[in-house]
Amino acid sequence: MTAYIARRLLLMIPTLLGIMLVNFVIVQSAPGGPIERLIAEIKGYGVEATARLGGANQGELSTSGGARSATGDQAEYLYRGARGIDPELIKEIEKLYGFDKPAPERFLQMMGNYLRFDFGNSFYQDRSVIDLIIDKMPVSVSLGLWTTVIIYVVSIPLGIAKAVRDGSRFDVWTSAVIIVGYAVPSFLFAVLLVVLFAGGTLFDWFPLRGLVSQNWAELSWPARIGDYLWHLVLPITALVVGGFASLTMLTKNSFMEEIHKQYVVTARARGASERRVLYGHVFRNAMLIVVAGFPGAFVSILFTSALLIEVIFSLDGLGLLGFESALNRDYPVMFGTLYIFTLLGLALNLLGDLMYTMIDPRIDFEGRGV
Repeated sequence: MTAYIARRLLLMIPTLLGIMLVNFVIVQSAPGGPIERLIAEIKGYGVEATARLGGANQGELSTSGGARSATGDQAEYLYRGARGIDPELIKEIEKLYGFDKPAPERFLQMMGNYLRFDFGNSFYQDRSVIDLIIDKMPVSVSLGLWTTVIIYVVSIPLGIAKAVRDGSRFDVWTSAVIIVGYAVPSFLFAVLLVVLFAGGTLFDWFPLRGLVSQNWAELSWPARIGDYLWHLVLPITALVVGGFASLTMLTKNSFMEEIHKQYVVTARARGASERRVLYGHVFRNAMLIVVAGFPGAFVSILFTSALLIEVIFSLDGLGLLGFESALNRDYPVMFGTLYIFTLLGLALNLLGDLMYTMIDPRIDFEGRGV
């Protein structure tokens, strides 16, 4: 197993490099980058652009090509050039953002910095990328972790119950409820929850903004925990409703497949109780794919499923950060978060494979030469 883990860790390097390279090429070839945005600002809002560029005196603008700073004289020159967009102005802007170097050199420099976990500063927020991610992480981790745990806690027993009672009235009406929940997008259900329970038209029971209340720091620890959970009720409910369907049906189908196998028939013929057959023999095999998929499910919910929920409930998390950085062409934030998320995803995929061997020791990846 040690050799297998070592091979997987080494394989992460070209995988991570390939993902970053593909995205770098796509982003660099897309129109409307930070230089074009700044030139548009200078054309239409010269004073505002000058103030922002002049403010670079106070610190450095970090890019995928390195860190640059603009002096007050440069800002004044840029303002004068805004009237006619002098070619020298464009060169100054390219130098400011680090685009005065060839793309391959910028990519290699970016990856060298990322290997040291130096992600630079945001173009527009005057903060380091790592600080932005740390600030947003509690919101996304809270949404992703609680959603994943609740979905698993409910879906696995429900899927087992449906498999045992296949074809019964319980199986039919629970399937109907699950399908309806799956068919309604989470953001529409979130809007409905806001209207019903967050001061929309009926009740004003739950807060509509933030992860905690403004006076959270002044509360006692039990009150802090209650306040935190109180703020999570509606967004978590909106996320989990649509997440039950796939996992519940996967659990049911896995159990149904195992229940009809020969070893189950043999166990029953030997006089084993139904509970012993179900949880002593079937559970380990049926739950293999379900439980081992937990890391991947967490990553999926953490990074892709909560953007609209964050917007509706005014939660400033990683989904909103990624959307805004893509919209503003904030390359340091885009590539920095992509690097971190990809690295985390690869690590969790390895953890998922290791969970296979923990659940069923008969699986031997190393023996197969994987």
